[in-house]
Amino acid sequence: MSDRIDRLTTPEGCEKFVKNAVRLGRPDLAIEARKRAVELRATDYGSASQAERECLQAVYAYEEVLTKKNGRRKTASGIWLYIRRNGILAAAERAANTEPETVGYTALGALGLQDFAFEAVILRHASLFSAEAVKRCEARMKEWTSSSAAA
Repeated sequence: MSDRIDRLTTPEGCEKFVKNAVRLGRPDLAIEARKRAVELRATDYGSASQAERECLQAVYAYEEVLTKKNGRRKTASGIWLYIRRNGILAAAERAANTEPETVGYTALGALGLQDFAFEAVILRHASLFSAEAVKRCEARMKEWTSSSAAA
């Protein structure tokens, strides 16, 4: 990550940086700043483990997709409600087990946030999730990576 990005200390500062980077034709810096905003939001929320922090990052990355789609800051209210009731790991498993799939690799990839997909997080921490969820995530990631390689 660039030193300029590392110096960003708030998600709001990251958002301003993203707008300026896009305006100046620097999509590489915009992607780094989006990632930094996701990381800062997850850290501010707090977590008990690395897996929980990465699942929170997945939620915040999803909110970045919603924000881009709607043209204004949008929260994933349904996911947050489920998190408050059942916990972040249960919410990640539920999101990965739903049909249709969670926000696709393509939507996250367009913002440079594909590493934050719930499926990617679940595969990095497979021992914490059901075998069914891991199997489904493996299949989705294989499909996404093969279809993005073909494009």
